[in-house]
Amino acid sequence: MRILLVYPEFPETFWSFRHALKFVSKRASYPPLGLITVAAMLPEEWDKRLVDMNVSPLSARDLAWADYVFLSAMVVQRSSAGEVIARCNRLGVPVVAGGPLFTEEPEKFPTADHLVLNEAEATLPAFLRDLAAGRPQRIYSSPEFPDLTHTPPPLWELLDLRRYMDMCIQYSRGCPFNCEFCNITSLFGHQPRTKTATQVIAELNKLYGLGWRGSVFFVDDNLIGNKRRFREELLPALLAWKARDRGITFQTEASINLADDEELTAAMVQAGFDSVFVGIETPADESLAECRKVQNQGRDLVGSVRRLQRAGLQVQGGFIVGFDSDTPSIFQRQVEFIQKSAIVVAMVGILQAPRGSALHARMQREGRLLRDCTGDNTDGVINFEPRMDRGLLQEGYRRLVREVYAPRAYYQRVRTFLSSLGPAAFDPPVRRRLSVAEVRAFLRSIYHIGIRGVERWHYWRLFAWALRRPRLFPLAIRFTIYGYHCRRHAERLSTGPAPQPSSA
Repeated sequence: MRILLVYPEFPETFWSFRHALKFVSKRASYPPLGLITVAAMLPEEWDKRLVDMNVSPLSARDLAWADYVFLSAMVVQRSSAGEVIARCNRLGVPVVAGGPLFTEEPEKFPTADHLVLNEAEATLPAFLRDLAAGRPQRIYSSPEFPDLTHTPPPLWELLDLRRYMDMCIQYSRGCPFNCEFCNITSLFGHQPRTKTATQVIAELNKLYGLGWRGSVFFVDDNLIGNKRRFREELLPALLAWKARDRGITFQTEASINLADDEELTAAMVQAGFDSVFVGIETPADESLAECRKVQNQGRDLVGSVRRLQRAGLQVQGGFIVGFDSDTPSIFQRQVEFIQKSAIVVAMVGILQAPRGSALHARMQREGRLLRDCTGDNTDGVINFEPRMDRGLLQEGYRRLVREVYAPRAYYQRVRTFLSSLGPAAFDPPVRRRLSVAEVRAFLRSIYHIGIRGVERWHYWRLFAWALRRPRLFPLAIRFTIYGYHCRRHAERLSTGPAPQPSSA
């Protein structure tokens, strides 16, 4: 059996880092982790190839080779996924589709031959048994949240690792919180399920053995969702693995209560974590209460962020406008919070109501749901009728993004953040030589940002400042490249009104 695994193309989004990738000669930020994990669940004797359309085009020759196309996608890849299915239909190649997009919107893909929904560990075995028996059904679904201790390591061998900026692995699924706008719990449950530490170390060893030297992103929606197990099992294993000797660093996502545990944070930095994405959402207490973001309520959010930064973690923040409780003052409040907290990479989006979320259900009950969400809340599209005037919300959002990524504000945050880093930044637990790609990125930054960029004056001021702090210099240059991408994204967003997709 010849299986072609296809990952559809992402549109340009904040998280695509498309404008930054050219500096490091990469084609995509992250590989399709779910798809290469599914590949590891298929019979070993089957021939398998992978086409990540974010890295290379899907050719007619690829499709002619395949007996089946296995397609996985997220909601933001909806358009590209539909085009892949149409191409397969025209050529008579059967499509087996799965992943969040098809789990949430199965009715939108009537020409997909087979839909293997929910988590593959629960539904793929039944499909494979029926396929072997010659009687595969069209839809396979399951309410089960499977045990991850039996999940095989992904088939990274199918990838060209050189084409990606970072690698990623998964330790857990599920989240103990119940934020109204989030559908993670409907997809993966409230009780975080984890792999064993042995599994994670085996995956890291495999990546290292394939030659990876760089950043590894733990894609868990909340790495400390099961804090006890993370602290007692995985973290000691990571500390023993000695990432410092392997030239590998870790990124992850976690809830803000990580800042309450200084011992845990310090151990994470010692293990090799240097960056964490945190859902801040809003500085408005009434909006936090509205969306049930209980972990953020009743705390000094700026102080929490600063504690994580002083420990040696770069905090990337998620921010949202468009809550029912928001007033027109929210846009300036968000700008002021982002500047005060020195969150350099701030993902600011308009509230969307994804299928499976409590917000989606509430919008349906209230008759305010207009269409399905785009899967990219940084595109300025609103999929429900907001309480604030729609035009005011969209214009305020565009102004907010422009201000946050204006060169003066952005470079000010970079300086403030770098100045606040604790001792770990000057004596980092993970040390590695600069790669050729990083040297090229530095040289390209001089030309594209330091010479041609509108932010060139700010670039050279930061350059001179960081030269006197050699340990911080590579990170400072990396931030100039991130800022270039974010500014370009903000400019694209500001060129006109956001497109509105057709009604659901």
